[in-house]
Amino acid sequence: MRVWRAMGVLGVTAGLLISGLTGTATAAEADQQKCAPSASTPLRQFRASWVSSVVNIDWPSKTGLSAAQQQAELIGWLDDAVRQRHNAVVLQVRPTADAFWPSKVEPWSQYLTGKQGGDPGYDPLAFAVTEAHKRNLELHAWFNPYRLSMGTDLNALVPTHPARQHPDWVVKYGGKLYYNPGIPAARKLVEDAIMDAVANYDIDGVHFDDYFYPYPVAGQTFDDAATFARYNDGYTNLQDWRRHNIDLLISELSQKMHALKPWIKFGISPFAVWRNKATDPEGTDTTAGVQTYDDLAADTRKWVREEWIDYIVPQVYWARGFAPADYDKIVPWWAEQVRGTHVHLYIGEATYKVGTSTQSPGWSVPTELSDHLALDSTIPEVKGNIYFSAKDVRADRLGATSLVNSTWYSKPALIPAMPALDSRPPLPAHAVRATRTTAGVQLNWSRTSKDTTSYAIYRRELRGTDHCPDNDARNLLTTLRATGPTQTYTDPTATPGTAYIYTVTTLDRLANQSVGIPAVSIR
Repeated sequence: MRVWRAMGVLGVTAGLLISGLTGTATAAEADQQKCAPSASTPLRQFRASWVSSVVNIDWPSKTGLSAAQQQAELIGWLDDAVRQRHNAVVLQVRPTADAFWPSKVEPWSQYLTGKQGGDPGYDPLAFAVTEAHKRNLELHAWFNPYRLSMGTDLNALVPTHPARQHPDWVVKYGGKLYYNPGIPAARKLVEDAIMDAVANYDIDGVHFDDYFYPYPVAGQTFDDAATFARYNDGYTNLQDWRRHNIDLLISELSQKMHALKPWIKFGISPFAVWRNKATDPEGTDTTAGVQTYDDLAADTRKWVREEWIDYIVPQVYWARGFAPADYDKIVPWWAEQVRGTHVHLYIGEATYKVGTSTQSPGWSVPTELSDHLALDSTIPEVKGNIYFSAKDVRADRLGATSLVNSTWYSKPALIPAMPALDSRPPLPAHAVRATRTTAGVQLNWSRTSKDTTSYAIYRRELRGTDHCPDNDARNLLTTLRATGPTQTYTDPTATPGTAYIYTVTTLDRLANQSVGIPAVSIR
């Protein structure tokens, strides 16, 4: 056995090294068609599922589970993500003005123990962050800003709940309780609750879904007339004022979280229709019954244009060809909105409708979700997808999830970089070595930068014909979390007798990637 070692070859591409060793053409001479990035194996793509805690949709599966049972369930969801080659998880940690961590502001969530304020016996958010990062998954903490309770009894909240201390902040509407977004002190409390998690946990993102002012309920009025009279900030139109209130929440929270931790990503997943074209010529060619701008006081397009958020995930929960709201029309509209901004566009997918919804014939066929990704792959602004929700992804009805995974997620993918937050790559790995063992090829290397969060490992056959740069994931073998000053990885899929060139790159927590350091193993 011979072991070849490449050290200190900063900036040397795998293609050039192969050229030097085998005499084949360099990457610059390679056939351009062959080296074009493959749409089915993108190098960077955001992939995640929503793990919902409200009313125990996904996790915990029911209240009253022991700490060990809750932890085992969460590990199951994280392991699902790894098997599906996802690279992130969006975990709901504040479903109803409560907390999945020992919050300094709000009580423990009832969805943990069955009783609001009940200590689950461990710190679920800390556990989630640790276990997600161990698997090299980003953990985006999902907060619902204004929803207080899924019922209407204020006295059912624990006596120490801020809403009990300030009942004048509360509005009863549609069978639920909400904080009034027009009250500045209520907005500050929401921001303080979220910032408590940002300050004390190594989360990768802060995530909101589609709930701001509540969805309209026929025959009911969200009673904030007195608040409008007191806190109107000079606005004379109620709807404009409501939008202003939500704008303040988004802009203030964005400023606070990025001032504290510049690398944290702020993402929002709104209902996908900003406004119908019949309402506003700049809206989507849809006839949806809800428009976020008008009905939820959420000017989602403005948040993109002002770049208050880092990514937006419109919930495009309709099939292709569905006339009132066609996936094929809504996604390109959103691509146009993010174009020219730093805001990433990921698409929210309605996995829960597969095999269960009669809204459109598309949901009765296994190819619908896969067809969504086929369209997305043709639109450069679309940088990923998130699936609702984890239990529906796991159910794999009609084999739709399996089809998505085999067609579009056959290789791992790096998280899309966000150069607007930081564009400096970490220093490369040092002393990369490849050694044949009975278990496969063992790679060893050293970390040279404290900014290194994870690694990407690429592999190609030394004497193969692929001399293309790694501009897609066809040669991406795996990614793994940085765990210390030295690192080891064993490739169990290496074929005995085949010579390989491995390239190790380092990535920081915003997925900026270093130059690759190669190592060759020849048997």
